[in-house]
Amino acid sequence: MMRFITSSPLWVQTILILVLPTIAAMLGPLVVRRFVRLEKLATNNEVAGFKFATVGVLYAVLLAFSIVVVWEKFNDAESTVEREAGAAATIYHLLPGLAPVQAKDARNALTAYLTSVVTDEWPAMEHGRASARTWEKLGAIYTALLATDPSAKGDATAKTEIFNQLDLLTQARRTRLLAAEGDVPGPLWIVLFGGAVLTVAFTFFFGTQNLRAQTLMTGLLTLLIFSELLIAIALDRPFTGGIKQSPDAIVHVLKDFAP
Repeated sequence: MMRFITSSPLWVQTILILVLPTIAAMLGPLVVRRFVRLEKLATNNEVAGFKFATVGVLYAVLLAFSIVVVWEKFNDAESTVEREAGAAATIYHLLPGLAPVQAKDARNALTAYLTSVVTDEWPAMEHGRASARTWEKLGAIYTALLATDPSAKGDATAKTEIFNQLDLLTQARRTRLLAAEGDVPGPLWIVLFGGAVLTVAFTFFFGTQNLRAQTLMTGLLTLLIFSELLIAIALDRPFTGGIKQSPDAIVHVLKDFAP
């Protein structure tokens, strides 16, 4: 269920996470008032207010912590893509230091890998998966660089640095794929949604003379809480859903260096 929500467009997430819960919450005080008289509700205002403050603070801390975590991971995902693109660009710059034939093979293999990242792996990451085709293209880079020709001459220092950058590129890809799986575990989502429902439900049992005002306040509180939940959901999977990282950094490298 959470995978469907996190992979949905932003407008679908907004309806499911924000609009529908807010409408349901605003109906809550009306339903409770039909079965419980105002006098009985008013007698519990003092005790209910104290408990509501405690529950609200505890839930606010948990929700804020979750948003900070997913926001940091979202930014880390962007940095990971930039590191991968930067390593690829450095390899392109160093390839002329190899023997001409090997440099050409490695350049073609690197171009094929970056192209596969954009066309194959990016769509696969929207479903939390890696691309087998992209993995093969990455292996082809290693194959091209490890090929030996006794008659060919090249700069050993350049080749060593190319392998260092290729190692950084491989690590960045692995980190990117891990980020595509999301960071918030399932049990924490249960706690977050359960806490939101509990916090909002507390407001149903306050007794105020102005029922419209109570309904409006409940709706605004629900809007605030579930807006923050929407942010956490939209950012949890950096490469899918309504808000996601783009492969622009890699596309720019391809435009600048690919033949």
